[in-house]
Amino acid sequence: MNTLHDIEQFWDANPCGETLVGKDQEWATFFNRYDEFRYRTEGHILGELDRLQLKGKDVLEIGIGQAADSAQIIRRGGRWHGLDLTAEAVFRAKTRFDLFQHPYQAVKQGSATEIPYPDQSFDVVYSHGVLHHIPPIRQVSQEIRRVLKPGGKLVIMMYNKHSLNYLVSINLVRRLLMIGLFWLAKLGARPLITNPLFTGHLKNAEEFGLLTYLRNPLFMMRNTDGPGNPYSKVYDRHDIAADFAEFNILESRVHFLNERHLPILKLLPQSARSFLASRFGWHLWATLT
Repeated sequence: MNTLHDIEQFWDANPCGETLVGKDQEWATFFNRYDEFRYRTEGHILGELDRLQLKGKDVLEIGIGQAADSAQIIRRGGRWHGLDLTAEAVFRAKTRFDLFQHPYQAVKQGSATEIPYPDQSFDVVYSHGVLHHIPPIRQVSQEIRRVLKPGGKLVIMMYNKHSLNYLVSINLVRRLLMIGLFWLAKLGARPLITNPLFTGHLKNAEEFGLLTYLRNPLFMMRNTDGPGNPYSKVYDRHDIAADFAEFNILESRVHFLNERHLPILKLLPQSARSFLASRFGWHLWATLT
């Protein structure tokens, strides 16, 4: 099992979402480009935030990333507090808020296993794509329960184990690609394989052995967020109920096909893609109380 220190080091060196737009410009331009890309490809996030009716509520966001959703929470009137394991995410949030003059309450570096706030501090705890990267998730659930006010809500996005991205892309397409790359390298074509993503996976296959590497959960973890990703978990409603036993699930929805990894889906009409996203999307949203 990877430690929280391993996870902190990985995400400090690989800020969430940066490779999607590239950090080769000054901060204001980068944040604007990142937000445009994020909400163009994952526009459902804005609708989910609207549903929360955040105005006047005390909100804790666990896992800040590029602080894009943080800014959206503030724009919707939430009194935003942020917590992230990495110094880099804290720095980027402060940089964004200073640049765009977003008012916020606090942003802290720390672990969700020991949330640095008193009991019953928040109306909403929000976490998008973060909690599935924390191995001691039961401890996290207990901490979130502690800092929520009576009747408060936990809103999370977790990777969906019944998604096309997991069932088809990771479990089938990428395994076949990994086998092909491995044997190409064995046959002397290794110098021709220069893509950092491919070379990273080849290094993993050589380190663990191909058959061991192809097994879940190892292969799944190294294929959700890059070949160096220390830990991930995929979820369905049953898994959420088990890992967040202090809560009841009020509602859940599925979004986002992740067409970057299954580009053939772009050939389908938008209506078909929307239908598939709502049934087999990569992002499982749940509201708990």
